[in-house]
Amino acid sequence: MKTKRALISVSDKTGVVEFAQEIDKLGFEIISTGGTAKSLRAAGVNVKDISEVTGFPEIMDGRVKTLHPLIHGGILARRDHSDHLKAVEQQKIPLIDLIVVNLYPFMEVTKDENVTLETAIENIDIGGPTMIRAAAKNYQHVAVVIEPEDYGWVLEQIKATGEVGLKDRAKLAVKVFHLMSRYDATVDTYLSRHLLKEERVHFSYGKGVALRYGENNHQEATFYKDPDSTESSVANGEVLHGKAMSYNNYVDANAAYEAVKDLPAGICAVSVIKHTNPCGLATGSNVAEALQMAWEGDPISSFGGVIASNTKIDMAFAQFLKGDQVKHISYQVINGEYIPQEVPTGKFVEVVIAPDFDHEAVEFLKQKSKMIRLVKVGSTLEQDKRTFRTITGGLLIQTPDKRLMDGFKVVTKMDFPEAIKSLAEFTLVACKHTKSNAIVLGREYQAGKFHVIGMGAGQPNRVDSMRKLAIPKAKENLKREFELRNISGSFDDYWKEEVSKMVLVSDGFFPFDDTVREASLFGIRYLVQPGGSLRDEDSIKACDELSMAMACSGLRHFNH
Repeated sequence: MKTKRALISVSDKTGVVEFAQEIDKLGFEIISTGGTAKSLRAAGVNVKDISEVTGFPEIMDGRVKTLHPLIHGGILARRDHSDHLKAVEQQKIPLIDLIVVNLYPFMEVTKDENVTLETAIENIDIGGPTMIRAAAKNYQHVAVVIEPEDYGWVLEQIKATGEVGLKDRAKLAVKVFHLMSRYDATVDTYLSRHLLKEERVHFSYGKGVALRYGENNHQEATFYKDPDSTESSVANGEVLHGKAMSYNNYVDANAAYEAVKDLPAGICAVSVIKHTNPCGLATGSNVAEALQMAWEGDPISSFGGVIASNTKIDMAFAQFLKGDQVKHISYQVINGEYIPQEVPTGKFVEVVIAPDFDHEAVEFLKQKSKMIRLVKVGSTLEQDKRTFRTITGGLLIQTPDKRLMDGFKVVTKMDFPEAIKSLAEFTLVACKHTKSNAIVLGREYQAGKFHVIGMGAGQPNRVDSMRKLAIPKAKENLKREFELRNISGSFDDYWKEEVSKMVLVSDGFFPFDDTVREASLFGIRYLVQPGGSLRDEDSIKACDELSMAMACSGLRHFNH
């Protein structure tokens, strides 16, 4: 079968004139419709109007033009069936060998939330889907092209062999049904919402990538990308180096990058994630300083963790991880004490995520480790509108948690100094990305530079998160700093001074005043919580009694 006749009818006219000019030179008879025919004719392409084939005019503002047996018979006829060919001959049906069609832009038009129902309905294509589905069904004899990106290679094949090969016709046919599943789902979702006032959900993810295993090595897993997502994300990132990403790598890398994305633009920040919790989060004058201070938030957990930056990775960052002249220290807990141990191979991390990487940093890290995954995520800040979570037998959908607070309302007699307010906002970000019940302690280690000094995550109650996890971790970190820097005086005095300047943030409100009173015993003076408990006054009264400052953010950030 040699391609002889093409039907071209497109809404998106990108590249179609050039394509048509080339197949015109190859001797194709070109049939076209409406605006497409006009554009092709203006470019000097020999075109036969659809009405010349059907003997029937385009009517109803173009709603009816290709829905005719002389068109669909020419598309659907099987060239290997004698009765089909007999009908073609008897009815004088022109065989159509190439369909070049794309659809009215319903999916694009309805992205505008203000589009009218009338405009949306007029962009529901009828003839286009019918033609491309027919051609796809008959792919053994007909080639169907629905995307301008395919014009080039299709044209080259036709020039070389006179036709599009069977294998590629099959590929083009499947692409049609991929499109139609999404197109019909979009129409269903839109009309269900606007005509029936009900929400319907459809998923259309691209080709899945099989992972080595799932969350555990006895589970199977596959990664799928959302084709509609344009937000800067790990899912949309480019792996520059390293082993293939695992299931847990994707989960932790997503948590790491989402944490640094929440910090204000222009502030250099680094997160260190272990099992989706920020065991380290810090800002700095540069990316290497932010990494160092984030790492110090929990140097035991940081080993084997996932790191994300909101800033381009440079050589100083790479040297901190793997530099030969850097003293790499790991720790073991022996008799309740952190015992340092030198690690000659550098700091082990699973993944590094950033908007961009310096070339020399990439080459250095490649040389130092075949394992480390480097993921470039770009800097697009468009936001996805929904998040999904499955449970057994069901699906939960919500809008993303993109807000940090409704305000910063100080509810106690004691106020927050301006510097402490900035620290509080940073610590709120860290708490937002910590599993509930979450308590996070933030500290200003230099003027205007902050890091997480202690964190308690995932506990059944937040008092335990504070007194059993966040406070002891902060104390361990400060003791290590005290010893490494040979700070004069007693550690108790150093602790009292530093803890009095920290901010404690809770992801949920205080139902009783016990958190306030426990925090006071450790020397905490500044608290931030959402507020909204029936017993808020009890906590406020306790703060005033103990000379503590408390602010309410107005938003809770439960993270299950």
